[in-house]
Amino acid sequence: MRPPEMGRDGTWVGASVRRREDPRLLAGRGRFVDDIDLPRMLHAQFVRATVAHARIVSVDLSEVRAVPGVVAAFDAADLDLGDITALLDRPIEEFVPTGMPVLARDRVRYVGEPIAIVVATDPYAVEDGLEYAVVEYDELSPIVSDTAALATGAALVHDNAPANTLVDVALFATEGIDDVFAEAACVVRVRTKTGRQNALPLETRGVVADWDDRDEQLRVQTATQIPHQVRTVLARCVGLDEQQVRVTVPDMGGGFGQKCVVGREEIAAAAAALRLRRPVKWIEDRKDALTAAFLAREQRYDVRAAFDAEGHILGLDADVVCDMGAYSCYPFTAGIEPLMASAEMPGVYRVPAYRVRGRAVTTNKAPTGPYRGVSRPQYVMVVERLMERAARELGMDPVEIRRRNVITVFPYTGINGITYDPGSYRESLDLCEQVVRDEGWYDVRAEPGRVIGIGYACFSERTGYGSGAFAQRKMLVVPGFDISEIRMDTSGTVAVTTGTMSHGQSHETTMAQIVADRLGLDIAQVKIVQGDTDRITYGFGSFASRSVTIGGSAVAAASVKLGEQLREIAAHLLEADVDNVELDGDGGVRLRDDHGRRLSYADIADVAYLRAHLLPKGVGPGLTATASFDVAGDGTFSNATHGVVVELDRGTGGVEILRYVCVEDCGVAINPQVVEGQCRGGIAQGIAGALFEQVTYDDAGQPMAPSFMEYKVPTAAEIPDVLIHHLETPCAFTESGAKGAGEGGTIGAPAAVLNAVNDALRATGVELDDTPIARESIYRALEVL
Repeated sequence: MRPPEMGRDGTWVGASVRRREDPRLLAGRGRFVDDIDLPRMLHAQFVRATVAHARIVSVDLSEVRAVPGVVAAFDAADLDLGDITALLDRPIEEFVPTGMPVLARDRVRYVGEPIAIVVATDPYAVEDGLEYAVVEYDELSPIVSDTAALATGAALVHDNAPANTLVDVALFATEGIDDVFAEAACVVRVRTKTGRQNALPLETRGVVADWDDRDEQLRVQTATQIPHQVRTVLARCVGLDEQQVRVTVPDMGGGFGQKCVVGREEIAAAAAALRLRRPVKWIEDRKDALTAAFLAREQRYDVRAAFDAEGHILGLDADVVCDMGAYSCYPFTAGIEPLMASAEMPGVYRVPAYRVRGRAVTTNKAPTGPYRGVSRPQYVMVVERLMERAARELGMDPVEIRRRNVITVFPYTGINGITYDPGSYRESLDLCEQVVRDEGWYDVRAEPGRVIGIGYACFSERTGYGSGAFAQRKMLVVPGFDISEIRMDTSGTVAVTTGTMSHGQSHETTMAQIVADRLGLDIAQVKIVQGDTDRITYGFGSFASRSVTIGGSAVAAASVKLGEQLREIAAHLLEADVDNVELDGDGGVRLRDDHGRRLSYADIADVAYLRAHLLPKGVGPGLTATASFDVAGDGTFSNATHGVVVELDRGTGGVEILRYVCVEDCGVAINPQVVEGQCRGGIAQGIAGALFEQVTYDDAGQPMAPSFMEYKVPTAAEIPDVLIHHLETPCAFTESGAKGAGEGGTIGAPAAVLNAVNDALRATGVELDDTPIARESIYRALEVL
């Protein structure tokens, strides 16, 4: 009988099944890195640079080692580790590699850069030890902005990177584009700068490492989205074979991209454990998380758009500069943001001519890594501002100008060479505007005495990047595929591995739903195994909304293979042709023409493991299947339209969001409730970037937001309720028809909020293009009213 949680059509996919993770997590029974307590465990913290740019004259740890409780203190010379180096297969004119030392050796390049690791018997002793470290610097001129980095005669952050430029690529330049702009009826321009942000996972980074003499293996338990990449880099840095390193991931309290790159601290802590032959734990404190962890978002755009008199876009001409901080992140390199923006900026619109230059600039700030959305919140905001500005110049409705330009015929190959699979771009735009109008917000907007604006953002989210997409970036580490192994035991239940890594997205539930449908099991009979490099063949982890699209497809394919094995064995035992047997959807195999003749999975597994002599000829014992999956072509695209209603406060310049509407299409939603959670969480982070969060530095490169007193994070009071409407355009490339849903909320929110604020300022003649939107700028603009 169908369990009550299943969907109306009797399937698990499409049902809002309660999260299987929640009972233990909500009851405090989760197991995170900081919960791990091993015998003889030591605690580590880092001596960090106190200046932004300097040569290291000397590092004196002698007094540190004398502090009671301190067991050891190591600098770069003591540990002698290899660098973490991310590479692109591009000529030196386009890409300059920068090795990131695990511990700074001759030079420091940002405040907070680790110089030495101190290990002690308890967290208090290690903090005491840090106080006695003496580092002598020969200070150099710090570079604290992209404009300073590119200035003539600027000091170099890396001697091998002329003009402080790590990436300089012109991916597209349509022939004759200058003539397009010269002949256009309307040319509009947007110059914008977006603030540097911190992904702020609730759980900071952390690691516990110890050497196992019995297995001759370095065991590393860490909070990472990419356990296999951590294993690879760690093994290379410390000089071990990969089989001598095992990386496992316990429960993880968020990542948002910050944990999908390999960090220096986890390598150093593991190296210390290897040296001392004792467990070592490092837990990042919040100050270090705010100032020295991987950051994101700081970008500058100068973009022009040409339109004809009817509002059709004729061309885009863009210059993109991304402040990537001091080093390239592994494995994505400093190209992650400028290459993303350059390749995908045309987005949901039909753009016949396109030219773009993308640059990654290095500065004396903490390195930039991925953060939910990766450049798409920025370039979508720029393109949506261009649409608004063109509508104003042409006297058109801002929604109508979007209607005239969105892609409506699929598949569509854009000027950027990307083929877009079917989506609901026009439908989401129309429905979002309809909802806003039907709720009466345009009438409210017209009420005298109030300063109210309505803004929209229409966008797509490329999800499930396959190997082909990453290869186009010319990465030497090419993520893309995923591998899954499924194993049925003698009770008829299954354990399924996935190379993806959950950090809050409910993989234990959604992956189990996929398997349960393929095999006709209850999800309670499905165990999902993730985050263990010894048990999982290989995987690239979770980022870029790839978990269900790629990882879920591999899980589905492995399940289908196991189903075929079950059918073959059952046919033999039932003395039937294999074409006359089928999975019965209730944990067994039956004859197609006689449903009364069936074998349960437990019956079949009993033979496969315990009475293998009864198996058909050529079939070996056991029930195990492995499958891999890689997205074909250019992958798949989710899409959405966000509509926002804001009210501005004349007295403070504050922004209150009165209404937020999201119409999204992520293909088949495996678990609609989980998808809605992803939307709401992403929108909250997008609003944070639009109105609140920014990492700033003084002229000496000192971080100005080392705590939550300075770094403004929105609370539940600032985040509105979100109305979500689902459209469904199934994906033809994935096993379940799903597209990714992880980043769309964050991508659309900054543009929609900024457009709404500018609509509210329409009577002032002031337009704002930078984020986070400064209250003072709003207040000054409203003074004219």
